[in-house]
Amino acid sequence: MKSMDLIRIKDVKKTYKTGTTAIYNMNLTIGKGEFVFVIGSTGCGKSTLIKMLYREEKPTEGKILVGGLDVGKIKNRKVYKLRRKIGVVFQNYQLLPNSTAYENVAFALEVLGLPKDEIHTKVMKVLDLVGLKNKAKQYPDHLSGGEQQRVAIARAIVNGPKILICDEPTGNLDPKTSMEIMEVLEAINELGTTIIMVTHDIDIVKKLKKRVILLDSGRIVKDYKAGEYDESI
Repeated sequence: MKSMDLIRIKDVKKTYKTGTTAIYNMNLTIGKGEFVFVIGSTGCGKSTLIKMLYREEKPTEGKILVGGLDVGKIKNRKVYKLRRKIGVVFQNYQLLPNSTAYENVAFALEVLGLPKDEIHTKVMKVLDLVGLKNKAKQYPDHLSGGEQQRVAIARAIVNGPKILICDEPTGNLDPKTSMEIMEVLEAINELGTTIIMVTHDIDIVKKLKKRVILLDSGRIVKDYKAGEYDESI
């Protein structure tokens, strides 16, 4: 149903100032509560696509609607309204090294000016969700890579975004830890958050059996429904 579309990408093209076109005539809809993998070889347009979703880049042509907001038309001073709908998790965690796990997550709420008791409740809730309630006072250098990524995920979802974008979130992790992170993401998805994840890890894609968008040279070449993807294709 159209009313359930959380993201609508219509006739989108993205050409950089260098003259390189990263996305050609893209049309895509993603519904509320979906879990979507975006895959494809290096340089296929994956990063450009997700950067346009959270308005780090603007489309050159076409329209991107996220939660009813026209991303390309948002003025710079209003981008925060979009960012409140979207959490982003990166490959390299991007934690504040001199802040505890708790402080790293709380920071995302402090900038909104929420009361301390409300911040505490929300932070402990998401740390519990990602399995780190007992590591709240630990600093990043005392946490494993997987634990640091869990903190990053907690920080990304503490404000209750409708969408969580994950850019290679398991790229620096071993297979066992990667699957543990995927279990956390599945739990978040089951609570109703739409997840879009860029990955090179085909093992994860095959195991989780979600919807898969395959990009090649800036175009969607295949949109697999959940469970349809097969690496041999």
